[in-house]
Amino acid sequence: MTIRFALAKGRVAKKAIALLIELGYVFDDYSEKSRKLIFQDTTGAIAFFLVKSPDVATYVEKGAADIGIVGKDVLLEHPAKVYEMLNLNIGKCRMCVAGYPDRPLPYGKKLVVGTKYPVIAKNFFQTKKQLVDIIKLNGSVELAPIIGLSDCIVDIVESGSTLKENGLAVLEEICQISSRLIVNQVSLKTKRTSIDPIIKAFETQLTTDV
Repeated sequence: MTIRFALAKGRVAKKAIALLIELGYVFDDYSEKSRKLIFQDTTGAIAFFLVKSPDVATYVEKGAADIGIVGKDVLLEHPAKVYEMLNLNIGKCRMCVAGYPDRPLPYGKKLVVGTKYPVIAKNFFQTKKQLVDIIKLNGSVELAPIIGLSDCIVDIVESGSTLKENGLAVLEEICQISSRLIVNQVSLKTKRTSIDPIIKAFETQLTTDV
């Protein structure tokens, strides 16, 4: 029985694949330049495929994948009926409200917020009972407050260097973000004898790395 992994393309996938290799899985047909879509280990125990981050939870929820590895930001922005089993502590960063440090946000009035993460932003400001006008952006989010499009932004922050270079700063932290291992709800029941050892191996590897 092959357990199928859906991995988010990019740095998370590279680290996840490295982790699978550390666990002893061998993917003879895998290379970053390969045009193949699915890669299976030599024992046939697992196979993985690469998809865009927002699609990982969908593949797992619908049963096209048994297990997925994706950032917590995706799970918050695109809620899915999956089991979140492990915090893998890779791709660690923060979801933050950012803006000009010398311009207090006009709380009490409607805030204009630029973000790639409208669901996360809306939910965060709702908890503060703050009215907001969310502007969905797909890139260069830091530009929004600089040109007056928004009062602030909600975005992922790693080092904060991009914010600093543009005169911006973190005003408030919303939550910590890192990659999570998620499992299809049905697969966890019907393939438990195959999935449990994989999860246990990840847990052991994480403990060893610490």
